[in-house]
Amino acid sequence: MTTARAFLTAADFLWLGMVLAISFIEAPLKFRAPNVTLAIGLGIGRLVFRALNGVESLFAILILAAVWADPPGLATTITLAVAIGALAIQLLFVRPRLTRRSDAVLAGAEGPRSRSHYAYVAVEVVKAVALLTAGVLVLTGVMP
Repeated sequence: MTTARAFLTAADFLWLGMVLAISFIEAPLKFRAPNVTLAIGLGIGRLVFRALNGVESLFAILILAAVWADPPGLATTITLAVAIGALAIQLLFVRPRLTRRSDAVLAGAEGPRSRSHYAYVAVEVVKAVALLTAGVLVLTGVMP
């Protein structure tokens, strides 16, 4: 395995681990903790996901550099493009809606629950599956 492929594998699985830990463990559990109000949960969530998305963006850039240095096969490239595309969708379309909604809730507005969370989770699942698939393809050397 080349240095670029090793780096790609490490970055891919680190990114996947962060997504799984934060999106699928921390986020849902935070609202079940004692004395965590909606406002506190939203405030924590905004900070955590802003940080996560920043680190994810860095991983995406580093992965693109590794792919440029030692291009993997088509299947691996496509799965990485899906993961990076999912991140772009979250950053450009879903997170702004979630931010507007959380701003309104923190300002005291009430209304129906936002469906944007479901969109974020759906895109997060796509991203996680793509990252897992790409990592396995690179790690096993199966890169058609």
